[in-house]
Amino acid sequence: MKHLIPSALLLFASTVFAGQPGEGTPPPEAVKHWQDARFGMFIHWGPVSLKGTEIGWSRGKEVPIEEYDNLYKQFNPTKFNADEWVAIAKAAGMKYLVLTTKHHDGFCLWDSKLTDYDIMSTPFKRDIVKELAAACKKGGIDFGAYYSTCDWRHPAFPLGSPGGNSKNPNPDMDAYDKYLRGQTAELLTHYGPISTLWFDMPQVYTAKWGIPMVAGLRQLQPNVLVNSRAYALPGHRNITHAPVGDYGTPEKHIGAFNMERPWESCMTLCEQWAWKPNDKMKSIKECLQTLIRANGGNGNLLFNVGPMPDGRIEPRQVERLKEMGDWLKTRGESVYGTRGGPWIVTKNIASTRKGDKIYVHLFDFTGDSIALTALPVTVKSARMLNGSAITHESKDGTLRLVIPKDAIDPIDTVIELTIEGNALDLAPLPALING
Repeated sequence: MKHLIPSALLLFASTVFAGQPGEGTPPPEAVKHWQDARFGMFIHWGPVSLKGTEIGWSRGKEVPIEEYDNLYKQFNPTKFNADEWVAIAKAAGMKYLVLTTKHHDGFCLWDSKLTDYDIMSTPFKRDIVKELAAACKKGGIDFGAYYSTCDWRHPAFPLGSPGGNSKNPNPDMDAYDKYLRGQTAELLTHYGPISTLWFDMPQVYTAKWGIPMVAGLRQLQPNVLVNSRAYALPGHRNITHAPVGDYGTPEKHIGAFNMERPWESCMTLCEQWAWKPNDKMKSIKECLQTLIRANGGNGNLLFNVGPMPDGRIEPRQVERLKEMGDWLKTRGESVYGTRGGPWIVTKNIASTRKGDKIYVHLFDFTGDSIALTALPVTVKSARMLNGSAITHESKDGTLRLVIPKDAIDPIDTVIELTIEGNALDLAPLPALING
């Protein structure tokens, strides 16, 4: 039995996570590295894939609690191959990967010493987190761990299923805090460098516990990034934008243009986070335009797949991701290492920038020219990305670019501008003028 916390680990966790005056911050180069990546893979997976219902949320709703909590006894994903998952992410052009190590249902995909409700108690008996972290390191992909702040199965957490709307009879937040600290300590000490700890649904886990918890994480791994959902703050009901951690997390929509605070939109390739048979999948156009709009607003995109019960990522999803990667092979310079702007994103236009380059992205473009608000610097040249020079003119507050018909891309027509000076020095421009 592993449900009793070993005394050595408990002492370690209580020492490392001692109260701190503030949660701290990672070094700027760690944040820059994460922002430069721009595109990552989110993976929601666990025994619930056997039912094809939503992870965590279907416990006690679509699936009775007793049945849900016993699915792990049948979970045997014999076709899981960590190297294949990493290869799929790389083929998609993704630079990092975030796995749901524990969702709201409490099931752990690693060999946790603090619970028996984990992957080692399944017929599979292989540490998923260990294998995937190692494959990411080998493949040059940054590894991140999603960890649900709430746990609707744990008896000490005040809320339970369905949907965190029931109340547990004997809550003990101090005990639960020790459990959370112990488990996150396991992840950060046994699985190599963790690029980000992606928390979710803090609910009643407030700053009282959260601030010293995050400060302790930074002692374990100073470079780890923490998202906005590590703990709840009074007055900040929207956890996606709370001033917690290092970056905001707009969910299932593209975040607003923001050059001040890093952010990352988490979105699904299909409609459900966990695998669902015959789930509706986004078109290649939707996928790519979602990525570019996020980048144009100065955000990352964490794009989710839900592997099947046998451990494979669904072949049609693999093919869609590969299509994204094929597009990025020739246009990736307008994505990786860029920041959003200087023009603020509109429905049909986004822009990204780095060095003396600005990349203009035109969606569903059908005209012969485009008029943008003029830049306050000289445009030295304009050309189609990977193509020939095009006519450009700055006059009367307008920058006009002439687009050859044969250069138009049905998904994203990309123009590269070279300017005098550093594009990141330009203040955001309030609007684009469609011409």
